[in-house]
Amino acid sequence: MTTSRQTYDETLRTLSEGSVRVHFDAFTDIDWDNPDFAVDPKDPRWVLPEADPLGGHPWYRAQTPERQAEIGLWRYANIAKVGMQFENVLMRGALDYLFSLPNQDPEFRYLTHEITEETHHTQMFQEFVNRTGVDVHGGRLSFRLVSRLLPLAGSVLPEAFFTGVLAGEEPIDHLQKAILRSGEQGHPLLRRIMQIHVAEEARHISFAHAFLRDKVPGYGKVRRGALSLTFPVIMRVLGDVMVIPDRRTAEKMGVPQQVIKDVFWRSEDGRTLLRDLYADVRMLAEDIGLMNKASRRVWRMLRIDGRPSRYRSQPA
Repeated sequence: MTTSRQTYDETLRTLSEGSVRVHFDAFTDIDWDNPDFAVDPKDPRWVLPEADPLGGHPWYRAQTPERQAEIGLWRYANIAKVGMQFENVLMRGALDYLFSLPNQDPEFRYLTHEITEETHHTQMFQEFVNRTGVDVHGGRLSFRLVSRLLPLAGSVLPEAFFTGVLAGEEPIDHLQKAILRSGEQGHPLLRRIMQIHVAEEARHISFAHAFLRDKVPGYGKVRRGALSLTFPVIMRVLGDVMVIPDRRTAEKMGVPQQVIKDVFWRSEDGRTLLRDLYADVRMLAEDIGLMNKASRRVWRMLRIDGRPSRYRSQPA
């Protein structure tokens, strides 16, 4: 009979082999100097699609095409910068977790593959930001300050750390897939970056799900109870960091603060999207015993409750 640990180890071997067979290099697999990849702030291909929360808002749709393109470039550049910062934290925390792993532990091999891939992602995101010429600062100030300490959770509170990994990866993955599935014409450079990111993040998200499925059921009642309450909080806080431009960025983009508040997440469409972003992790929380009477109240209070996915990446 196959044990849960054997299943987990097999998952790690599969993910590691996948990283060997299919992987990308930021400066080999993107033709940065392709004339069609050139960045022109007035290029209509930077206009945000309706699959983007801001792109579907009436205020944005009422702007001139040139203004829409300019705002779209700002938004894409800032998301890329936040992504670079988040993956920098992920790599430092994963290295901290790996430092004391015992010999023969298959987590070591897979996580070093993931760190290698995330290194290429940070290069890819920063190169994109550099080529836009837009001076974005990425995440809100509080995140940038706390990011100096967050990697310590990799070894001290690994279940919280890998919950945070999912909190940063799941919302962006959801939005990128929605944009790619929409069929709307976008800038080919951005599309190539999203294709690479979605392909490799599928493995990274799979690992974080598998890690929590393997570890959490074996925790004591107190530790599981604490995680059940902090799990939705981590999801909402870090998810907002990844998706919502802060006040300073919104001002530079020229987007009224009222529009930002409406989009994230006061409008009916915004509230629906907010719940949709967390369908996969609600499924995970149900499966590993983190949904209870108290934690369900927290999910509801944070407005990220709802029906769980039936399978990973189920379209909304």
